[in-house]
Amino acid sequence: MNKFALAFAFAATAIAASLASAVAAPTPCETALKDLRAAEAKATLNDADKNKVSELETKGIERCNADDDKRADDFFAQAMKVLGK
Repeated sequence: MNKFALAFAFAATAIAASLASAVAAPTPCETALKDLRAAEAKATLNDADKNKVSELETKGIERCNADDDKRADDFFAQAMKVLGK
């Protein structure tokens, strides 16, 4: 009985860990960039906000090109906040 309980606990832990990593996986940066550019096209911003969004977009593209989707997504999310999204 103890072996069965141990095996069950191990299986449950393995499943929970795989689900947690799947949920935490970053969005492909290309998708986040597409969403940012669509929001940017609809937004009306002052010059300071336009410059900030452009700067964050450039940093995000740089990280995206380096296959660092998580940091790229962070920059794109910051830009979306400036856009009010």
